[in-house]
Amino acid sequence: MSLEPIYYRFPKVPIERRVAAFGIDFVGVWFVSALLGLNVVFQAMVFILLWLGMRVILVSSNQGQSLGRWALDIKVLDTKGKIPGLLTLAKREGILGFCALLAMIGLSVGLANGISLLLLITPLAVDCGLALGDAEARQAFHDRIGNTIVIQTRRGFSLDLRLKKLFTQMSRRMK
Repeated sequence: MSLEPIYYRFPKVPIERRVAAFGIDFVGVWFVSALLGLNVVFQAMVFILLWLGMRVILVSSNQGQSLGRWALDIKVLDTKGKIPGLLTLAKREGILGFCALLAMIGLSVGLANGISLLLLITPLAVDCGLALGDAEARQAFHDRIGNTIVIQTRRGFSLDLRLKKLFTQMSRRMK
């Protein structure tokens, strides 16, 4: 067993890929909860249940990947280098899910009340913004509490690489 920290043994995930994977999961859960939710309280309950289902249950049974992480070749591991257990994932995603719920409510309010929008998005920005300041492990607040790291993997759809290739081909054809 190596004595070096686990985040040195695995390739780091660029922040923009983590944001994109989170965005895929967030928009998917928000869309389904908006379709099923009649009022804000019911929509929030559906959002939390779907979030925990997608980001805890699916991740524990899908080798550390949610839909967004699978699409962008990202995986969550614990500090031992293994797939986190349900309790660790629930702790991690409980924090992130609550921040995402506040952001969903803020985005639902929208530009009609700009101050509420900023206040409700701030917890998510602070939580995920800690990963920008952590040059070594790139751990956000929810990663630190859950003792998890996010790494690159070869298992996935490689959506970002496929889109780059498609845009490159389109730009060549336009010339």
